[in-house]
Amino acid sequence: MANHTLALRHQFDDVDQQKDASTFGMWLFLATEVLFFGGMFCCYTVYRSLYPAAFGAASNHLSVIWGGVSTAVLICSSYFMACSVNSAASGRKNALITYLVLTILFAATFLVIEMSEWHNLYTEGMMPGFNFTFHEGDFRHVQLFYCMYFSMTGLHASHVTVGIGILTVLLIRAARGVFSPQYHTPVEVSGLYWHFVDLVWIYLFPLYYLVARHVHAG
Repeated sequence: MANHTLALRHQFDDVDQQKDASTFGMWLFLATEVLFFGGMFCCYTVYRSLYPAAFGAASNHLSVIWGGVSTAVLICSSYFMACSVNSAASGRKNALITYLVLTILFAATFLVIEMSEWHNLYTEGMMPGFNFTFHEGDFRHVQLFYCMYFSMTGLHASHVTVGIGILTVLLIRAARGVFSPQYHTPVEVSGLYWHFVDLVWIYLFPLYYLVARHVHAG
């Protein structure tokens, strides 16, 4: 078992103080992320209320099935992340390694599905800009929908990618026996980040794949 005092930084009096500071720092960071994504969600809400028909037509080109699969995959990765935190807290090294690997694999699967859908939209001429070939109805606001779709899902995918990098570092450290029941703060704070990433997609999925489609159908 690793000696947790080796992980104590000199500016902290003890491990508990360091854990509290780390947790507070992560919550503060997530608060800024909420403000950032919140602004984009507000923009989406305003434009969808102004152009419901165009947003409905655009949403019909998204695959609800693959969107649902992506959601299920990301929720599974979040579950395995929670299992990782529990394993680290109870000192089960092998379980921690296993759950971190599963979290990474499900996260990578999510990215593969997302990139596949982006490729399909590109081949259909739904990529805003030079490749946009949709000219039925209010095509300008359909293009606006996809500008927002690619911006928000792309930003979310970048957070997933960063998360995979963080989880990989945790996996390497876990294999070296760094974490113990007394010291597993990095796993806990990384879990907070990962659950936030999952929560953002929980909002993205219905807004882009379900809500606008329902408006168009009505």
